[in-house]
Amino acid sequence: MRLHEFTRRTVVQWSISIAAAAVLFLALGAEDGELLFRINRSIDLFGKVYREIAVQHVDGLDPERLMRSGIDGMLKGLDPYTVFIDEEGSDEIDLVTTGRYGGIGVSIGVRDGAVVIVNLLEGFTASKQGLRIGDRIVEVEGSPVSTASVDQIRRLVRGSPGTEVRMKIEREGESAPLDFVLVREEIPVRNISYAGYAAPGVAYVRLERFSRTAGDDLRSSLKDLKSTGEIKGVILDLRDNPGGLLDIAVDVVAKFVPESSLVVSTRGRKSETERKYFSTEQPMLPDMPLAVLVNENSASASEIVAGAIQDLDRGVIVGTRTFGKGLVQTISRLTETASLKITTARYYTPSGRCIQELDYAHRTRDGEASVVPDSLRRLFQTRNHRPVLEAGGIHPDTLVPLPEAGPLIAALVRKAMFFKYANYLASQGRLDVPFAVTNKTVDEFDQYLSLTRFQYEEDTESALKELRKIATDGRYEKSFLDEITSLERMTQQEKKRSVARYRAEIRTALEQEILGRSNGDKARIEASLKEDPQVLVTLGLLKNKAEYSRRLRGR
Repeated sequence: MRLHEFTRRTVVQWSISIAAAAVLFLALGAEDGELLFRINRSIDLFGKVYREIAVQHVDGLDPERLMRSGIDGMLKGLDPYTVFIDEEGSDEIDLVTTGRYGGIGVSIGVRDGAVVIVNLLEGFTASKQGLRIGDRIVEVEGSPVSTASVDQIRRLVRGSPGTEVRMKIEREGESAPLDFVLVREEIPVRNISYAGYAAPGVAYVRLERFSRTAGDDLRSSLKDLKSTGEIKGVILDLRDNPGGLLDIAVDVVAKFVPESSLVVSTRGRKSETERKYFSTEQPMLPDMPLAVLVNENSASASEIVAGAIQDLDRGVIVGTRTFGKGLVQTISRLTETASLKITTARYYTPSGRCIQELDYAHRTRDGEASVVPDSLRRLFQTRNHRPVLEAGGIHPDTLVPLPEAGPLIAALVRKAMFFKYANYLASQGRLDVPFAVTNKTVDEFDQYLSLTRFQYEEDTESALKELRKIATDGRYEKSFLDEITSLERMTQQEKKRSVARYRAEIRTALEQEILGRSNGDKARIEASLKEDPQVLVTLGLLKNKAEYSRRLRGR
């Protein structure tokens, strides 16, 4: 960029900023006018510093990169949800706000260090042209994926419907990489991954996100379920749902609560910015026993739904404590290709509590956001006068923590061994027909672990290694080292029996992974419900009318 071009653009930009500030100064009161004066003075100073560095620095800095560094510096001390969105990041915003995107119908993730296809949408380009779950992505548009983040790869794969994307993949059982040219299509966001029955009469809906169409999708799913049988209870599963649009959360709650019920309110810096959101339709299931499943990854819009259902005593919340995000973001368009997502308010449940966990305005000496201790959290009351706490997310009415996975299972998941074994079976053509997991499958999986030289370390082994280091400093008798050696031998013998000890857990994990490949997502989720401790507790609660009523009854 030539100097006179840069100077002219800078002068125009700052002139617009000053003019806009002057108009706002006249329109607002003295207090706001003082704030705007300080903002304007700071903008002027920032602009002068930026211009001098961009024009005169000896290294000839790129003006756009320099500006981005300045923006990042401004945002660094704020909450993590206030972010600058450039052209590359705008597709995620469009996905949530429109409920559609241009792509090929794949979900990608990282498994044991490799970028792989973890799911396919049936009926779209990727599945129709032969891509498989487990395929390792090597290149996208000629760029090696090893140098890119998963988010960057997603952006490369997505694009305008009708355009092409070139991919190179590696597949289990194939000696050479495979090349694909795939045509992007308009793909609707899948808000609901499963809607069916967890037990006779108990409808189960897994809602994974709150994009623009989530409320309509829930209405359609409930309508379909009502047409196939009598519903005596509903489980709405919001576990691992990171949230989405606030007004869609209100729409979801409206399916269950009386019309004109207060669902959530938001408040900005000033009291006059408070806005209340009410349900605006007749509920589909006004009196049906309802349970909402949540966990530590249920956030934002998920917490709005859970908080409203809890405060209105419309249903029971089951699972573990939610994430604790009580902040509301607004997207401001800055240019044709850039936006700012900024935290403008906090939201409050019907009882008046804010469930925000972290306080980003008051940080510790280490710069970490502060946390309000449980002892200082205020109590609020639900409609039936049940006590509920502010801050720290939504606390479930029925706490059901999941059992911690044993060391072998944790290692198998961490190293993606169930995923890899399913890839191996697919390469043998064994998943081309419906596949039933049996005890023989577990035995074959054990053999596969040996063939692939799978190894892991248990806590006992780590402790013995540390003990051996201490024991070899010359201060201990040889007999002590012999005892350690004996314990190490016993540990290895126990490890050899680990597959037998965890046979039930391994079989369940194999069923989940393999059924998704051979029978589809619906079969996989249906199988998982039968083994899910939180779902099983919820079913028992919904079937026990007396206990369900007791949980919702106030003092």
